[in-house]
Amino acid sequence: MNHSKSSKQKPVQVIAITSGKGGVGKSNTSINLSIALSRKGKKVLLLDADLGLANINVMLGLRPEFNLSHVLNGEKSLTQILLSGPENIKIIPSSSGIQYMSELGERDIGLLIQVFSELEEDYDYLIIDTAAGISGSVLYFLKAAHQVVIIATDEPSSITDAYALIKVLKKEHGISNLFFIANMVDSANQGRILYEKINKTVDRFLGGGLIFLGSIPFDRQITISNRYQTPIITSDPRASASLSYMRVARNISNWSTPVIPRGDIEFFFERFFEQLSHH
Repeated sequence: MNHSKSSKQKPVQVIAITSGKGGVGKSNTSINLSIALSRKGKKVLLLDADLGLANINVMLGLRPEFNLSHVLNGEKSLTQILLSGPENIKIIPSSSGIQYMSELGERDIGLLIQVFSELEEDYDYLIIDTAAGISGSVLYFLKAAHQVVIIATDEPSSITDAYALIKVLKKEHGISNLFFIANMVDSANQGRILYEKINKTVDRFLGGGLIFLGSIPFDRQITISNRYQTPIITSDPRASASLSYMRVARNISNWSTPVIPRGDIEFFFERFFEQLSHH
């Protein structure tokens, strides 16, 4: 693999957004945060990594003719499947109802590494919207990302599942720092209390390392926006949820830039697929 690009390419920050269970607003968060970062003048690439049940394109009302499975079988290049999303974000659509990811062979692995290194544009952020839970492919994405952001709501099963995910990532995969967003909360204060609740257990049993990134309030506008397939941050920029997404994006943009060798997208995918092929 030729890494001559790294000298001119600026490091890309790879952020995986994940949750212990579904239904906690993970894809919504991925989309709105991507747009919020784009508003801050950043170039953002959003990867729908829910590989069997793609939903980002559905949530944005986009109808991709081609997706990642077409890249895998050599029909299309990555650039050919890129979608333009709202406010300058770019999206890599995934397939729905194709169970190909678990059966990737060496050839596909090599191909995808190459494919990501051929992306012409320099991105500041690669946001990965993972599937919920702790299946193999989710863990590969989380281990290869620079930062992992966990989303939970103030609801017993979400809290339990978030803690289980944090435990697996810290205990079994040595991921030390994880970030936390409290979603669909009644107030910023409730979000902080939810974080403290989970963090107390993390501190006690897992040696700490859960960092509070912010709260997103429950907002009826989100449900309405979803119905119209428009992110709330675009349809209603002054909504409390939209302002909260902007605040979280500000926190993220203050993170220090990753150092090469984990800086380029192709390095990220090389790590990802090394784990896959050794599995």
